[in-house]
Amino acid sequence: MLSNNDIKEIEKLSLDNRRNIIQMVYDAQSGHIGGSLSSCDILTVLFNKCMKKVPQWKSSTDFDKRDRFVLSKGHVSPLYYSVLSQVGYFDKKALKGFRQLGAMLQGHPTPHIPGVEIATGSLGQGLSFACGMAMALKLDKNPANVFALLGDGELQEGSVWEAFMQAAHRNLDNLTAIIDRNRLQIDGNTEDVMALGNVPEKIRAFNWNVIEINGHDINAIYDAIELAKKSDRPTAIVANTVKGKGVSFMENNASWHGKAPNKEEYTKAMQELGGLPDDNN
Repeated sequence: MLSNNDIKEIEKLSLDNRRNIIQMVYDAQSGHIGGSLSSCDILTVLFNKCMKKVPQWKSSTDFDKRDRFVLSKGHVSPLYYSVLSQVGYFDKKALKGFRQLGAMLQGHPTPHIPGVEIATGSLGQGLSFACGMAMALKLDKNPANVFALLGDGELQEGSVWEAFMQAAHRNLDNLTAIIDRNRLQIDGNTEDVMALGNVPEKIRAFNWNVIEINGHDINAIYDAIELAKKSDRPTAIVANTVKGKGVSFMENNASWHGKAPNKEEYTKAMQELGGLPDDNN
């Protein structure tokens, strides 16, 4: 369990990430806001409090000791880039080039970006990548952990369930899948597009350890990740979230899956989030 000071710190960092997300997508007039905001608290906790990080990317003698992360839902790159800059992988000034021709930070993550393990964006593939990483670490007797963040919409892909089966068969207890269960995807409600039903029970049926949490409760996120690291089986954290969390007119609104705000919407969103990030004031 985190201390009250730790919780306040994470809440501030998460708010900064939410502001960065709005700023980046507004400046680029392109990008995915809704899922970035719903996953924001999860990745802020994971990277700031739970993962072994090596910001001296590929140049540190401790590079192999790092925990691995796969952003299976690669379209929420605004959040990913904000968090990576927050924990020191690259300068925050790079965020201003989001989705700009020739800039480092494009619409989906690629491995030339410090902190990014693998290119992602084709939904349904990330958990398979994470399984491969976890298996390789086992073969090398490397105690590092692998984390993968998935959207609930991509659970409609069959390859995800093959990966669940493979991870249990290989007893990949060093693997944690985090499901952003915001119940909305680009075409609307997940249960209308292709019903997922009881996600925790379905994953348990694949012999995974499953923890269901409120994906906006900082302590619950931290405790679940720390429990997952100690599990003797692969663990899925099903995080119940709100798409567009933090901005009133974006919350639970599927239309904000992948569009940019206009000037009026941008101003209202930033006002609700308390203004610009500290480094832009």
